[in-house]
Amino acid sequence: MEITFDVAVLLFFVALLAGVIDAIAGGGGLITIPALLAAGLPPGAAIATNKVGGVAAATAATLHFLRMRQIDLKRSRWMMLGAFLGSLAGGIALTRIDSGVLRQVIPFLLIGFALYFLLSPRVGSEDRAQRIAPALYAAAVAPLIGFYDGFFGPGTGTFLAISCVTLLGFNLVKATAHAKLLNLCSNSAALVFFALHGNIAWAFGLPILAGQWIGGTIGARLAVTRGHKLIRVLMVLMALIVSVKMLLE
Repeated sequence: MEITFDVAVLLFFVALLAGVIDAIAGGGGLITIPALLAAGLPPGAAIATNKVGGVAAATAATLHFLRMRQIDLKRSRWMMLGAFLGSLAGGIALTRIDSGVLRQVIPFLLIGFALYFLLSPRVGSEDRAQRIAPALYAAAVAPLIGFYDGFFGPGTGTFLAISCVTLLGFNLVKATAHAKLLNLCSNSAALVFFALHGNIAWAFGLPILAGQWIGGTIGARLAVTRGHKLIRVLMVLMALIVSVKMLLE
């Protein structure tokens, strides 16, 4: 499909906003996918093309978090591999299994997480003792959430951040930073899968890529400077918005 200049500019600014929100709390696809659908892409192509922007936002945010020393790459390398392989398996499973069950269950999980953060204001304010070893997280949790991202997707960033807080004992800023790193890996696997199957509309993906790259950088800076309070508010808000949208559908 061809894209007009006006549509490209609109997609860029929509993606910029989505990138800011996604870097802080996840859920940027709630903004970009409807925009791609409104631009005329069919649902499958819109979801696939959205991964282009998702990778851009996650890359930009991850690079900033690395510069701010919020990510331990040596500690995370096996988690990254687990998220990538899990997402690749999820993408393959998507072609063979109906995702309807997840669509019914996930909203209630997200609402539960939102209530947990609302009722536990100290959670994520500082580092705490980890509940599981990083090796176990890399072997079980990262592949599981990665699989979910490749298979279904909504709320992946929230699941990753919450798992880093509750299981690895990270504060919310560090958890958000590692969530973007792992989300980059899972998004990259999904992008590879969609690219090989020819589902991506690159003409629409490029303005999304540019906008989300800039937005991801801005969002990561806000997350570091404003800290866990901003992340908590946006994470709860986005978890509720994703839940409501899925329930209405």
